[in-house]
Parts: sequence; structure tokens; C-alpha cells
Amino acid sequence: MARHSEWHRSHRIGWLRAGVLGADDGIVSTASLMIGVVASGAGRGAILVAGLAGLVAGSMSMAAGEYVSVSSQRDTELADIERERAEQAASPDSELEELAGIYEERGLDKGLARTVAEQLSAHDPLGAHLRDELGLVEVTRARPVQAAAVSALAFSAGGAVPVLTMVLAPASVRVWAIPIVALVFLGVAGAVAAKVGNAPRIRAAARVLLGGGAAMAATAIIGSLLGAAGL
Repeated sequence: MARHSEWHRSHRIGWLRAGVLGADDGIVSTASLMIGVVASGAGRGAILVAGLAGLVAGSMSMAAGEYVSVSSQRDTELADIERERAEQAASPDSELEELAGIYEERGLDKGLARTVAEQLSAHDPLGAHLRDELGLVEVTRARPVQAAAVSALAFSAGGAVPVLTMVLAPASVRVWAIPIVALVFLGVAGAVAAKVGNAPRIRAAARVLLGGGAAMAATAIIGSLLGAAGL
């Protein structure tokens, strides 16, 4: 009899989260920075330097932040694993009763819950407790290096969008080209991420467009005020 198989996406949650956050942040923060400088009346060189500096600094900051954050999560997971291993070594019978109780709470009758707990514990007691007591499974475990690398690369790719727009767009339309292109790519990135994660695309695109548009508008206003004040 052939085994029924299903294609789920939960194994992507770590790198997908880091990638989406990195790309969105790269587009929004770099574009917003450049729009603020454009609105202040600065020249092409200053705008380009600001964009490149924001891209490099942002990608390194994202990588460092993701690594520290996910490393903390990983440390917590490892501590929980060691604590569970010690508890099983000290009182295996109590741990078996605890596991059986978990299955009872999920709807199995007492005898079946006990049988399931015994069989799973005979196969992999630590894995059974990590999965069913703590909710830790291998595919969703924290991976700091992966998160840092994906965040840095995604931020760089996102930040390159407004920088390239600045380089290629004529000076007469630059102030409008950067936000328009950035918003288009934001919407596409949000929709693609939703597609990969099997989530509603329109809702995901709307979220990033609203947030990104607000950030760009805010920096444009600040840049215009500072430029008008001669600062």
C-alpha cells in the first residue's frame, strides 16, 4: 500500500521569516533613507552614498541582530533539551506518566495513552518528550548561522532595488521613481513570500505596502523640512 504524502511548508519557517524580513527591511530602510536625502535637495552623489552606506550597514546589522536573537532562542532550546534529558535519567517512570497524561489530554483513553507513551518511549523517549511536551521538532529548530546569512543576503538584495533605481532613473523623475519602484518590489516580495508559505497573497502584499509607504512618506517629510531649513 502506497504511503500518502503531503507537502507542508513549516520546515521553511526559519529561513523564510529571515528572508522576508531582510528583503522588506532592505527595500524600506534603504529607499526611505534615500528619499529623505532626495527630498532635502542633496545632490546625486550624496544620495548614492547614503543609499550604499545604508545598504551595507543595514545588511550587517540584520545579520548580527538575527544571529544574536536566534542564538538566544537556540540556547533556550538546548537548555530545555538538557533539562529534559536529566529528568528522564533521574525519574523515567514519572516522565512516562507525564507523557501518557499529555496524550490523555489530547483525547486518548487512559489505556491507549499509556500504550502510546510506552511504545514511543521505547523508540525515542527524549524525542517524544521534546515533540509532545515542549513542542520542539527538528525542522523548526533555531539555526542562527542560517538566519544571519539569509537576512544579510535578503537585505542586500532588497536594498539594491532603490540604489539601482537611483543610478538608472533620470534626475527629473528620481524623487518619484525611487518610492514607486520600491513599493512595486515590496508588493511583489510580500506576495511571493505568501505564495511560498501558502498564505493569502493580497493580505501579505497590503501589509508590507502600508508599512513601507508610511516609512517613505515620513522620511520624505523630514527631508523636505530639513532642506527647507537649510540644514
